[in-house]
Amino acid sequence: MSRVVLNLLALGMLATPVVAQEPTPSIPQSLTLQDAIDLAYRHNPTLRQFANDIGPATWGVRNAYAAFVPRFTASGGIGYSGAGSQRFLSTEFVQSSGTVGSSYNLGLSLQLSGRSLMQPGVARANHAAAQAGITGAEINLESAVRGQYLAVKEAEAQLELQRLQLTRNEEFLRLAQARFDVGQNTLLDVRRAEVERGQSQVAVLRAEQTVTVEKLRMFETIGLPAPTDPSVVTFPDTFPVVAPPWELEALLSEADVENPDLIVLRAQEASANASERATKTDYLPSLSFSAGWSGFTQQFTNDQFLVASAQASADASVAQCQFANANWQNAGVPGPDCNLFAWDPAQADQIVADNQVFPFNFTAQPFSASVGISLPIFTQFSRPLQISEASARSEDAAEAVRALELSVRTGVSQNYYALQAAYTAIGIQETNRTAAQEGLRLATERYRLGSGTFFELLDAQLAAQQAEADYINAIYAYHRAIATLENAVGRPLR
Repeated sequence: MSRVVLNLLALGMLATPVVAQEPTPSIPQSLTLQDAIDLAYRHNPTLRQFANDIGPATWGVRNAYAAFVPRFTASGGIGYSGAGSQRFLSTEFVQSSGTVGSSYNLGLSLQLSGRSLMQPGVARANHAAAQAGITGAEINLESAVRGQYLAVKEAEAQLELQRLQLTRNEEFLRLAQARFDVGQNTLLDVRRAEVERGQSQVAVLRAEQTVTVEKLRMFETIGLPAPTDPSVVTFPDTFPVVAPPWELEALLSEADVENPDLIVLRAQEASANASERATKTDYLPSLSFSAGWSGFTQQFTNDQFLVASAQASADASVAQCQFANANWQNAGVPGPDCNLFAWDPAQADQIVADNQVFPFNFTAQPFSASVGISLPIFTQFSRPLQISEASARSEDAAEAVRALELSVRTGVSQNYYALQAAYTAIGIQETNRTAAQEGLRLATERYRLGSGTFFELLDAQLAAQQAEADYINAIYAYHRAIATLENAVGRPLR
């Protein structure tokens, strides 16, 4: 038994292994949308927080099933008591030698109740809820990455538009300077052209800054530090504009099954229902079983005290024997041999050897076991209270699911109609852009030929720039509408 105790103590001293931290990967210079999603799956902090919840949930399932296996405990200890005297009421107890002792206790215990029988189902529901949280977080993260990728592409498109406008203003400045050199206009046109070029240069700087900011937000969404120069990372993916091929009813059916928030909330509802069923089992009796093995040692620290006590006891026995032979025996009847009670010096070694029991030469105690059953009769209404609270949580979860189903249905329908309108707006804005570009071309030719004024040219330029900006906004409003619809449905649509 002492070997068992030593092995248990050794197991408790095992060191915990240290997990090496994964090195931070570098971001590829050409970052596709799929690359960004894959990196975000591995490094996004929010998703990793959800992933951390699956470990405790998994151990919760194992713990629930382990409730059907007896609990095993082992304990041990050592102690010391010094020499001296103690008084209890009118009696004084004297201990002439200090003692050291040790003990062990091994126990098995098992307790079964209705709640423990239902606990595996509760634990599985909690595990499913944790897994659903990870799935929902992955879908939401992918939607966030797609949206931010679109934001970068839109910022780059606006930058290209500003650079195109800067090129136009530089051309207008050369044209105004050429006409001024030949005396066909005034210096006012040249100065106005210079101002327009300067404003375009500022607009380009601001657009470049916007591209940098959107790239930084993309790196933050992924969960990795941004490069020192974000411009070295390019975003090569393009997104075509096609007529929306999806039907509303099909999207509503898919959203009812695949929406990440609905998945999470339904899993939480299942967990609440399982907890309610487990709480109702508190009216059932509980069964308990326990068994134990124990032992102890007690060793006097003063061996000579034991020897002296044994010798004194032997001498007292010899004296009593001699007194009995001299005074109590009948005449002519031989008495017992008093030498049988005499002290033998060889006994001292045996007494010393018998005293050497600390710390592992245990004296075993009798085995003990017990079985009991418990049935609470009156618990001051705590069981009805707990059941009522569990039922309320279950009903609240069901109503939350129903409310979210309505919200998801509204969101899918709203985003579907918004996508249709965004696609129609692209065609209108493309027509406006073509007309504005043609007007700018005509105004430029009129100014070059001297039949138009510079202010007419500026008005045409402003109209063309606005139409081109509106066209870009319509394009990316369409892409954002698809991304929003994908988020509402719960899966990529293209």
